[in-house]
Amino acid sequence: MTEELKKRCIIYAVGVFVYVCGIAVTIQYTMTDRAKFIWFLAAYLIVGFDAFKVLEEKLAQKKFLTEYTLIILATIGAFGVARYVEGVLVMLLFELGMMFEAYSTDSAKRSIKELIDIRPEYATRKVHGKEFKVDPSALKLGHIIVIKPGERIPVDAVVVSGTTSIDTKALTGEAMPQSAWPGDRIYSGCINLNGVIEAKVTALYVDSTVTKIMEMVEEAQEKRAESEDFITRFSRIYTPAMLVCALLVMIYPPLTFSYGNWDTWIYRGLIFLVVACPCGLVMSIPIAFLGGIASAARQGIVIKGGNYLEDLSKADTFVFDKTGTLTEGIFKVKEVKAVGMDNDELLRIASHVESYSNHPIAQSLSEAYGKEINKSKVYRMREMPGYGVNATFEGERVYVGNKRLMDRQKVLCDEVSRNGTVVYVAIGKKYAGYIVIADSVKEDAKTTLQYLKEKCKAVLVMLTGDTKSSSLEVARRLKIDYAYAELMPEDKLEQLEDFLDLQDSTERLVCVGDGINDAPVLARADVGIAMGALGSAAAIEAADIILMEDELPRIVDAIKIAKETLRVVSQNISFALIVKVLILILATIGYFGMWEAILAEVGVMFAAILNAVWVVRYTV
Repeated sequence: MTEELKKRCIIYAVGVFVYVCGIAVTIQYTMTDRAKFIWFLAAYLIVGFDAFKVLEEKLAQKKFLTEYTLIILATIGAFGVARYVEGVLVMLLFELGMMFEAYSTDSAKRSIKELIDIRPEYATRKVHGKEFKVDPSALKLGHIIVIKPGERIPVDAVVVSGTTSIDTKALTGEAMPQSAWPGDRIYSGCINLNGVIEAKVTALYVDSTVTKIMEMVEEAQEKRAESEDFITRFSRIYTPAMLVCALLVMIYPPLTFSYGNWDTWIYRGLIFLVVACPCGLVMSIPIAFLGGIASAARQGIVIKGGNYLEDLSKADTFVFDKTGTLTEGIFKVKEVKAVGMDNDELLRIASHVESYSNHPIAQSLSEAYGKEINKSKVYRMREMPGYGVNATFEGERVYVGNKRLMDRQKVLCDEVSRNGTVVYVAIGKKYAGYIVIADSVKEDAKTTLQYLKEKCKAVLVMLTGDTKSSSLEVARRLKIDYAYAELMPEDKLEQLEDFLDLQDSTERLVCVGDGINDAPVLARADVGIAMGALGSAAAIEAADIILMEDELPRIVDAIKIAKETLRVVSQNISFALIVKVLILILATIGYFGMWEAILAEVGVMFAAILNAVWVVRYTV
């Protein structure tokens, strides 16, 4: 509980005490009307302290007609017709509802914070054989840190010595520990389980994975969904409309069919104001979206805002990258064909040039080469998204990439048609040969895409920079509706725009990717989903939803959470409106008194908020 909420509770408790004492005194002794007025006014002002404070803030923002306006007008009116006990009771129950809402919101935010607040308190830096405890923010690139069993990894790093198992559940939601060997990347926020390791810092604390994730989720709490905006707009019209209706209830009957009966109808008009207060609607919906974000975070899915939950629930077009998203991204060299040299030499050159890239193709070349790579021979390496890489190796400029790269460098060679990815190699302007690398489709890709087709009635699209032969084979196996191959990042974006143009206002497009090539389309889509985004800064920055584990079924999990959140929101809106209309009718014809009306209103508010809070515990 926050300090502010604690102060509210103390003030409220004092007000309740004064109110209860007032009731006890009036029962025990005979009091004048003036004395009753003063006593209950004191209780009213104490209990309603926070309501008056909020109303003042709203008026300063030029928001004149809010739920606070309705309640305060109704309670002041109750005092005007000498209904002191009821007037204070209305404010007392209203404030109780407000505090419950504040507590629920605070609880949801704390739940999110606890789920993601996995920052370590210290780091152990090793300098000249000695170990020093330092603040993680003091670490610099290249520093050597020591991580012992049970300690959290302070920043993103690369293991340089020792082996261990890493608990990545805090980031990925995956219960199975991951092995870490020298050369493996490890990520901040994860826990070292059983071995002492030394690692070299690869990212500053402010740029580390856990810091970025925490910033994103904290910012997500401020992003409003369409349902929240709708309720805000609805309240702007609803509140003044209810105020006019209450005035009509007070004025019209005494001037017509119940002539002169002013006290009765003013009282009923005040009851109408109390019942009309839209608290349950206004408060429960933001809590439901907070709950959805917290539920997703608990299951290794980072959602940057409630608006993306709502958009994901409406998605009917899913655009996928191929390599690393639909396929394993674990390439194996299937064929090497050298020109003017032997195959081993071609593989040696290509693996060295690709050695600074983290692309799966680079890893497969290194594995196929099978020998130690001397990176000191490689310099001025440049990665060219959509083409490949080039670098200076042993004094010569070497180009490794697709056929477009050869055409761009004006290297003459025939296009090779193989089932897989063909990597062309050129030394200067001279063609040196090609290497065929094949990937395999992920085991869970077919079931995930089948769910999207059957449950979401989705159109499936694949945009890839890979060759037509390998891309169309994947599209055929997964029954993808539209497949576009050999695309540059700008081509992917252009193709995405075409699909976006076909949508109407009720449809949403989701793009799923995992790397730098996908960043532009992830940012442009209605919802961008980055898969297995640990360490992929471009994907984390561009995407709206981050799946911390590289598993396609997590997309289905995210959709289920989104749909459950929207189901709760719809339930709350329907329930609150139906009950409110019913009570308004009963109050107007005299079946409800003021305290019964506020009790019913607070009951609706509590039910809606409890229903919304339940989303936090929703597990797929």
